[in-house]
Amino acid sequence: MHTYWVLIISNYNHFIFLFASSLMLWYLIISLISFREIHVYKRKNSFIDFKKLLSSPYTPAISIIAPAFNEGKTIISNVHSLLSLQYPRFEVIIINDGSADSTLKKLIKEFSLVLVDFAYHEHVQTGPVRGIYKSTNPAYTKLLVLDKVNRKNKADALNTGLNIASHPYYVCCDVDCIIDNQALLKLIKPVLDEEKRVIANGAVIRIANGCDVEKGFLVNIKAPKNFLTRIQEVEYLRSFLLGRMAWSKLNGLIIVSGGIGLFEKEVAVTVGGYDTNSFGEDMEMTVRMRRYMNNHGQECMVKYIPESLCWTEVPPNLKIFIKQRVRWTKGLVQTLFDHRSMWFNSKYGRLGVLSFPFWIIYEWLAPLVEFLGLLVYIYLILVGMINFEYALLLLGFVFSFAVMITTLSILWGEFTNQVYKSKREIFQLLVAVFLEPIFYHPIIILSSIKGNLSILFDSKHQWGDMGRMEMEEPELPFLTEPVLIKPEG
Repeated sequence: MHTYWVLIISNYNHFIFLFASSLMLWYLIISLISFREIHVYKRKNSFIDFKKLLSSPYTPAISIIAPAFNEGKTIISNVHSLLSLQYPRFEVIIINDGSADSTLKKLIKEFSLVLVDFAYHEHVQTGPVRGIYKSTNPAYTKLLVLDKVNRKNKADALNTGLNIASHPYYVCCDVDCIIDNQALLKLIKPVLDEEKRVIANGAVIRIANGCDVEKGFLVNIKAPKNFLTRIQEVEYLRSFLLGRMAWSKLNGLIIVSGGIGLFEKEVAVTVGGYDTNSFGEDMEMTVRMRRYMNNHGQECMVKYIPESLCWTEVPPNLKIFIKQRVRWTKGLVQTLFDHRSMWFNSKYGRLGVLSFPFWIIYEWLAPLVEFLGLLVYIYLILVGMINFEYALLLLGFVFSFAVMITTLSILWGEFTNQVYKSKREIFQLLVAVFLEPIFYHPIIILSSIKGNLSILFDSKHQWGDMGRMEMEEPELPFLTEPVLIKPEG
């Protein structure tokens, strides 16, 4: 019996070592590809005058679709910020998704909105639309506000925006995000530059917690002061600069974040819009668009650019953070299994033989392997069978590699974008790098476990509450009686 357990433990230790080594090798390869890709991008765009796109007749028009749910506290400044973006032809579509606060009331008053008889074509089936508003002020001709019945998920609101969008490309963003003034110009550029058809393009998302914001505009960038939000900034930098830039180069991206992303409307509508049953509608939409293009023999690309174009507020406390990460895990698992026919399938090229295996093994299964490994090590300690020398060596190896990769991502991010003015802020982020594996990573693992269990036993699906510090009391949101609109066509 003793020999049997020794054999099992020996094989288990070898498995953990090989799994950890393969994961680190993957990240090393991805990091090298990302560094190269970012360097090439910076060199190509260092002398680009984006103002030329403003006057070019060939620059495609863009619709900005921004769902809003109970955003009365900041909705006015946020909409003004979107309307001020630099771009030759664009429209701003605000989807009031059945807000119970003053969101719609404030929009109507600030922008002189009136109900209009608008031709609404339901290309994608959505919940009922109660009213469409346009401004009587010539200064706000780009603004369109659509009021709809809340269906408790963001996907339905986005689909409503797709139905009313009039331009060939659309940018999906959260209305409370702070968007760089040249975001549209930078997002559309790969569409114009690449030989292959670019059906989606994303950008780096940074954290707005702690930054100085005035009337929807970012006036001073600061590192987050809260320990939890600071570590999230570290995670975001590693994920976007090292992860997605490499997959962009390999044309293996399966997600463009909902915070900000540009999509080709024709493909999005053709595949049926966003899946209202998905917990991760942004990932699921990207995969479905790519799958459709591949199945119809059309070459395409999904790109990412190393530009900080979107600043978003992240969960400031553990309760909201865990809720968010549970939803992310559910969205990941759901998308993977909904498209399981693509797993290891050479028909889908790098997407099938590289991207999906990576997400399955190192994004979905890795937390489960780590959690199981922890339980096994606890058991071995209790029965006195642990090899402490081997365990500490493996732990130190993994810890050192994680710190190295994350540190490089922060330094490379500052080298390429030079976001922070103070060296003290960079030092604070570097300190967080050493604390992340100890205090932050275990929470990620537990959230992943909870997400995997939740997708089996909990089907609730609704808009998330980021828990802003100041909330308004609910009030009657309508100045005029809403009228249900019957779609045409």
